[in-house]
Amino acid sequence: VLCFVVLRAGISVSAQNQKPIFACDVSADPALKTLAFCDSSLDVKTRVDDLVNRLTLPEKLGWLANSAKGVSRLGIPDYEWWSEVLHGVSYTGPGVRFTSLVPGATSFPQVILTSASFNESLFRAIGKVVSTEARAMYNVGSAGLTFWSPNVNIFRDPRWGRGQETPGEDPLLTSKYGVAYVRGLQERDDGNKEKLKVASCCKHYTAYDLDNWKGIQRYSFNAIVTQQDLDDTFNPPFKSCVIDGNVASVMCSYNQVNGKPACGDPDLLSATIRGTWKLNGYIVSDCDSLNEMFYSQHYTKTPEETVALAINSGLDLNCGSFLTKNAQAAVDRGLLNETSINKAVANNFATLMRLGFFDGDPSKQLYGNLGPKDVCTQANRELAREAARQGIVLLKNSRGSLPLSPSGIKSLALIGPNVNATYTMIGSYEGVPCGYTSPLQALSASVKTIYEEGCGGVSCTAPRVDAAKAISAGADAVILIMGSDQTIERESQDRVNITLPGQQQLLVTEVAKVAKGPVILVIMSGGGMDIQFAKNDPKISSILWVGFPGEAGGAAISDVIFGSHNPSGKLPMTWYPQSYADAVSMTNMNMRPSRSNNFPGRTYRFYTGPTVYPFGYGLSYTQFSHKIIQAPPPPTLISIPLDQKHPCRRRSSSNCTSIDSAEVCNLNLGFDLQLKVRNEGGMGGSHTVLLFVSTPRVHDAPEKRLLGFDKLHLGGWGEGVARFRIDVCEHLSVVDEFGKRKLGLGEHVLHVGGSKHSFNVAI
Repeated sequence: VLCFVVLRAGISVSAQNQKPIFACDVSADPALKTLAFCDSSLDVKTRVDDLVNRLTLPEKLGWLANSAKGVSRLGIPDYEWWSEVLHGVSYTGPGVRFTSLVPGATSFPQVILTSASFNESLFRAIGKVVSTEARAMYNVGSAGLTFWSPNVNIFRDPRWGRGQETPGEDPLLTSKYGVAYVRGLQERDDGNKEKLKVASCCKHYTAYDLDNWKGIQRYSFNAIVTQQDLDDTFNPPFKSCVIDGNVASVMCSYNQVNGKPACGDPDLLSATIRGTWKLNGYIVSDCDSLNEMFYSQHYTKTPEETVALAINSGLDLNCGSFLTKNAQAAVDRGLLNETSINKAVANNFATLMRLGFFDGDPSKQLYGNLGPKDVCTQANRELAREAARQGIVLLKNSRGSLPLSPSGIKSLALIGPNVNATYTMIGSYEGVPCGYTSPLQALSASVKTIYEEGCGGVSCTAPRVDAAKAISAGADAVILIMGSDQTIERESQDRVNITLPGQQQLLVTEVAKVAKGPVILVIMSGGGMDIQFAKNDPKISSILWVGFPGEAGGAAISDVIFGSHNPSGKLPMTWYPQSYADAVSMTNMNMRPSRSNNFPGRTYRFYTGPTVYPFGYGLSYTQFSHKIIQAPPPPTLISIPLDQKHPCRRRSSSNCTSIDSAEVCNLNLGFDLQLKVRNEGGMGGSHTVLLFVSTPRVHDAPEKRLLGFDKLHLGGWGEGVARFRIDVCEHLSVVDEFGKRKLGLGEHVLHVGGSKHSFNVAI
């Protein structure tokens, strides 16, 4: 299987350079000791300033592209910036090579499934494992130190092919995922906050969630976005990445935002990312963005103007060759000055300084002992399996269906195009996995199985219905593993239909008719599917969504089906009916509904129409109850002490519906909320507590929004406590039409399951 993947990826299996690439190799050139930029005892700025001052203009320009050109006279080698670690070390990008030294790396579930665990500690643990494997590969010359992951775009539309790469549709969940994964990747074990284990990058900034829909391409798409939607939906994950995660890089996207290229807008780049958020790192373009800015968007008249616009807007690094080809001419024409170039290249070098690239031999540094032995360890592979288990979502479960008892199953019929999935399980931005456990392998290890693929691939144009029915009629139980793969949804390919591809629905329905025992439908996909037919069909007793579950996906599916793991995943995105996709254009970027044009809004925060399954939905093999045990006693009133001269004091309170949140933030107003969670059954399991808030409907506020989440593991009949701290300024304020945060006056309602707690905010 590994050989198959290696050939598919077109990568070498022979050992390449067995040494890492680094600068300031004083053992090879003792004269380098005298150069300040090679002196690791000095601060980063001093070292960077020294290096930049030594470079000629052409040498500087060589460090503004992903394939950076070395400066041999100063002991600096070539360096490739572009590597990826979306859910494991990936061969996407030229910076990573799998060789006979390291033939594979741990392939975790695609991000959308991991996020369904709602487990911040898991997000961070995966990041830590991935960075360890990346560092190990760096030490044998198979990887770099800079990785352009994670993807923290909002999964705004169910048809987006790259939704699978994201943590879902909710800004808070996406922010929490981004921060935890970035910290797992970047933070060092010695606690040195200035240095980096590897450098992470949050992408694609901003309002990017359309690739190729009905011929409309991301390269030229102009996303028309309100300031309100930009500040309360699209930008929060990037802000959190920079401020809370201290991410080393942000990538700007291909698209335009309100008529300006994202990689050529100084308000988005220098003013916001570096100015307001204080990025400590570099800003990189998506690959060939500058080329698309000129040739697809026709935003500038000349290539030189494009280069000057990007650098002067705050871009530091261009993925592609457009900048290096045209930068000298831009300087010669007076469009770009060397001071701006110095700032950009300094940001790039500062990142490499923090990574130890200029500290000499990596074997003498903190992670110098890592190597092939630290990749694909048993612990790492088990974490991949655990991540898949935690993310799997139980959507339907009739009495007597799941979990199946292996001892009670004499024959198990396995049907569907993803029963024997291997490569499909790892999703996009994949690497070579340590190995695969397919669903067929895992399920067949527990009981006697009969397998019929039934479709001829996920496109399922000619289903073998009769053959599938024949093996199902006599089986004790039937498992249908359906869904999609990268031919259906991926980068550069958005969906039009969100139903099961081809004639999969026909196959499922016909098999269910003849089955005599439980019928379990398993959906392997990145985006949601309209499977209302299966939800309504009483013959289909259980439904599982398993995302793209990674290298150990088959084992995790088997663990859930046979009950060795109690499912606890919750959907990180809304599952819409096909009628939604038929009625709503992907190009409409509005989040909020509009009565004037019958636009229904997007995501659970604003959309109130019919769903197949809502955001946050997920069942367990047991039942959990919630009871609020600590909260301000009713009637709760949070009083905001405003000066008597405040405008709201000078007019009737009914006309004053909100106040600036800045007037509240320094007051430290808040309260603790605690909930007792009880497992009402005898089977142990984990439970995700989702805390939502509904605020006064001022400034077109969301219907409700996620305020926090906590994951508890409880034994049979066990109890635990979920704890939340409610900060009035942070958690109860909303974004107004101008992008300003406001605190609504009136009733606020906290929701957890069926429990509610109301309180009023007043002046």
